[in-house]
Amino acid sequence: QVQLVERGGGLVQPGGSLRLSCEAYGTGIRFHTMGWYRQALGKQRELVATLTTDGTADYADSVKGRFTISRDNTNNTAHLQMDSLKSEDTGVYYCLANEAAYDYWGQGTQVTVSS
Repeated sequence: QVQLVERGGGLVQPGGSLRLSCEAYGTGIRFHTMGWYRQALGKQRELVATLTTDGTADYADSVKGRFTISRDNTNNTAHLQMDSLKSEDTGVYYCLANEAAYDYWGQGTQVTVSS
């Protein structure tokens, strides 16, 4: 069974940084798209950033210039470097991996930005 394991969440002060990782286990699939969505308390899940195998990146306007997504397709691993974090970045971040036919989701990791 495919498992997406997310790591790197935590509590940081405004202006701080976190680095999230998402690694796929139990598969040799080279996912077309990997990335993250986030969900703040009481709000809908929204795109944060995604990256395709051909190098196309998509970022939410709210994180452009602050977040950087990268991936290692050989190891089925993606990373999200989050800098200059703001309180509005707080939420549960869910890793997504897509192989065209199906979307796989990680367990989610809590990111809290607070002073």
